[in-house]
Amino acid sequence: MSNKYLKAVSMKLLLRTTLLSLFCLPLSKGYTEDSSYHQYIDPLIGSEGLGNVFVGPSTPFGMVKPGPDIGTHSNSGYDPDLTKSLVGFSQVHVSGTGGGPKYGNISVMPFSGNVESIDQSSLRTNEQAQAGYYATVLTKWDIKAELTTAERAAFHQYTFRDTAHNAIKIDGGFFLGENPVPDAREAQQFVGSEVDVLSSTQIQGYSRIRGGWNNGNAYTVYYHAELDQPCDRFSTFKGETLYPSVKEQFDSGEKTGGLCFFSDHQRKTVKMKIGISFISEAKAAENLRNDIPHWDFNLVRQQTEQKWERLLSRIELDSTASVEQRKMFYTGLYHTMLMPVDRSGENPLWTAMPYYDDFYAIWDTFRTSSPLLTIIDPERQADIINGMLNIYKYDGYLPEGRSGNTNGRTQGGSNADIVIADAYVKNLRGVNYHLALKAMIKNATVAPGGNSEKEGRGGLPDYNRLGYVSTDYVRAGNRTLEYAYNDFALATVAKGLHRMGEYYRFIEQANNWQNLWRNIEHDGARGFIMPKDVNGKWIDEIPCDIKDGVATRVSYTPIAQDWPNCVCWWCGFFYEASSWEYSFYVPHDIAAIIEKSGGSDAFESRLNTFFEHNYYNVANEPSFLTPTLYHWLGKPHLSSDRVRKIVQEHYSSKRDGLPGNDDSGAMSSWLAFHMIGLFPNAGQPYYLINSPQVKSATLHVEGGNTFKVIAENYSEKNRYIVSATLNGKPFHNTWINHSEVIKGGELRLKMAAKPSNWGEGKFPPSLTTTQK
Repeated sequence: MSNKYLKAVSMKLLLRTTLLSLFCLPLSKGYTEDSSYHQYIDPLIGSEGLGNVFVGPSTPFGMVKPGPDIGTHSNSGYDPDLTKSLVGFSQVHVSGTGGGPKYGNISVMPFSGNVESIDQSSLRTNEQAQAGYYATVLTKWDIKAELTTAERAAFHQYTFRDTAHNAIKIDGGFFLGENPVPDAREAQQFVGSEVDVLSSTQIQGYSRIRGGWNNGNAYTVYYHAELDQPCDRFSTFKGETLYPSVKEQFDSGEKTGGLCFFSDHQRKTVKMKIGISFISEAKAAENLRNDIPHWDFNLVRQQTEQKWERLLSRIELDSTASVEQRKMFYTGLYHTMLMPVDRSGENPLWTAMPYYDDFYAIWDTFRTSSPLLTIIDPERQADIINGMLNIYKYDGYLPEGRSGNTNGRTQGGSNADIVIADAYVKNLRGVNYHLALKAMIKNATVAPGGNSEKEGRGGLPDYNRLGYVSTDYVRAGNRTLEYAYNDFALATVAKGLHRMGEYYRFIEQANNWQNLWRNIEHDGARGFIMPKDVNGKWIDEIPCDIKDGVATRVSYTPIAQDWPNCVCWWCGFFYEASSWEYSFYVPHDIAAIIEKSGGSDAFESRLNTFFEHNYYNVANEPSFLTPTLYHWLGKPHLSSDRVRKIVQEHYSSKRDGLPGNDDSGAMSSWLAFHMIGLFPNAGQPYYLINSPQVKSATLHVEGGNTFKVIAENYSEKNRYIVSATLNGKPFHNTWINHSEVIKGGELRLKMAAKPSNWGEGKFPPSLTTTQK
C-alpha cells in the first residue's frame, strides 16, 4: 500500500476522531436526561440465562472493555451468581459469544489488609450497569469499584473504607478459559508476561496468550497504568512468589504482575487509568495520553454516553412506546455495536487501515447485525468491510471468524460474501467492490488447504466437482446450503460489475442446494436436505458409539442429531441444527422450496408443523428468516403472528431477556428489526414488512433524510396490516427496497383487528421467479 494512501486513510480516521471529540463536548443546554436514549441501555439484559453478554462499559466498537471477571470460565467474564467470587476486573472482553472464551487480559483487583496471597477475590453486591459505567461493592473489604472507558484506555475508580492498608493488584498473567490440558481445543493457553514498575504511580507490562475459541496464534496485550496517588511501596510477583521492592519481572514463561500498597493515602478514592495496546507498552502509554489526558472520571463516562447517544438517536421510537420496549430496543442496538472491534493502528501484523478484529462470528452476524449497522452507521459498516478486505489482502482470505489477529473459525459458508453483497445492493459507498469480488472469487475457487476451520470453504473440491459437499467432509449439509447462497451473493456482485462470465457460473451454482434435496417424508412434510456420499448415494444411517462402548447405528432422519453423541460437536452433517431447520435455508429462492415442498398449501402446513411441533430453535441463526417465510405465500399476517409470539415468549427487558447466546448482537438485532416492522433478507436489497410492535419508528438515514414507519391505529388488538401507503400512494408490496428507505419518506401501515388480503398475490423476490 502506498504511503499516499496510508496518509489519506490516517487523515480520514483523524477527521472522524476529531468530529467525534467535538460531538462529545459537554451536552448542550437543550439536552435533558428525559430526552436521552442511552438511559434505556441496560447491559444486564442477557446477563442471565444463555445471553452471555458483556456487562462492563464500552464505547461503540471499542477495543477496551473493562469488566468484572467472576471466575475464569465465562466468555464475557460475567456470571450472575452472587455466591461466586469476583476475582478481578480485566480490560479486554467479548460479548454474547458461545464456544470457548477469548481475552480477559490484564486483571486489576483492589483489596485491603495485609497480603497473605497473590490471589485476592471477594463476593460482590450493589451492582450497577449503564451505558459507559459499571460499579459494584466488594463485600469482603467494603470497597466500591467503578469502571468507565474510552476507546483504548480504561478508567477505574476505587473507594476504600479508610486510607490505611489498601492495595491494588495488576495481574498480567490472568486470562479467561484457562485449561490445564496443553492445546485443549478452544481453551486459551498462557505463553508469557512481563511487568515493569516505572515509578510510584506508573506500571506497565504485557500478557501473551494463544488459542481460545478460534484456536488462534499468540496475541499480546500491552498495558500502561497510572495512579492519581503514589504507592508507598511496590511488590512484583512471578508465579506464586512475591518479590518486595523488585521493580521488574522479565518474561520467562511464568505469570507476572505487580502489587501497589497504600499504607496511608491522601484520599479514600484512588483512581487508575490503563492504556491498552496490541503493539507495545509505548503505544499503550500513547493511547492513555490521547484518550484520557485528565483525571475526571465523570467526564469520561459522560463522553462515552454521548458516543452511544449519537448512534442510538438514529432510530427514534414513538413516545408511546413503553419503558420496557425502549429498554429492549435500545439495548438491542447497543449490543449490536459492541463487536467487531475497531483496532485500526493496533495491528501488529500490518499497518494498513482500517482494521477490525473479533468477528465472532460472521456466520452469526451477517443476517441481522450487518444490515442494521448499514442503516444506523453506513460509514462504519463501510470501514468494517474495508477492514475485512485488508485481512484478505494481507492474510489471504476474508474472515469468517477472527479474534486475536487470527482468522478462524468457519462454521459453514464464506459468509463475508453475504456482507459484501448486502453492502453492494444497498449502494454502500466507499468500498472497493472490484477488490471485494476478487476476494469472493478466491473463496469460491481456492480451497483453504490443511485447516478448513480457519478460513475459506472446506469441502470445496467436492462442491465444485459434485455440486454438493459429500459426507467425506464434516458439516456437509449446511456447507452446501451456505455455499449456494454465497454463490448467489458472488453472482449478484459480479453482475453489477459487468463480470458476466462469473455471473453465469455462480448464479447456476446457487442452485446446488437442490443436489442434497431428498424426496422423503417426515411428519407430514415432503423433501429435506439429507446426506449423500461422494459416489452420490444417500446416507440412511449414522454409525454411533453412544453407550458402554457398543457401536450402534442410528437412522438418519430429518430430526436426527449426530453431534455430540456420535461425532464431535463440529463434525456432524449439520452445524447446530437439524434438517427440519436447515431445509428452509435457501434465502435467495424461497419459491423453489415452496415448489419442491408440494406447493403453497403444503408449504404453509410445513411451516406450521415446524413451529407447532417444536422443530424451531429461537436461539439458532439459520432459522432467523423462517418465521417470515409466509410472505412468499402472500400471507404476511401469518409471519407477523409468528414473530409476535416469538418476541412475547422469548424476549424481555429482564436479565434473562435473550433466548440464547447474543452472538455479538445477532439476537439483539433480530429483535430490533422486528420491533420497527422491517426485516432484512441479508445480501438482498429489500426489507420484509411485518406488523410493527410500536406505533411508529423514525429512521434518520444517510444524507440527512428521514424515513418513518407508522402503524396507524395500532394497539394490542389492532395488530394486522390491512393496507399500506408509501409517501401517500397505495403500496401493495409486502417488502420495501433499501433505496426507498434511504430516500426518506413515510411508510404508513393501516392496522386492524383482523387481517385483510393485503399481500395476497404479492411475493418477495426469489431466484426461480426472477429468472422466468
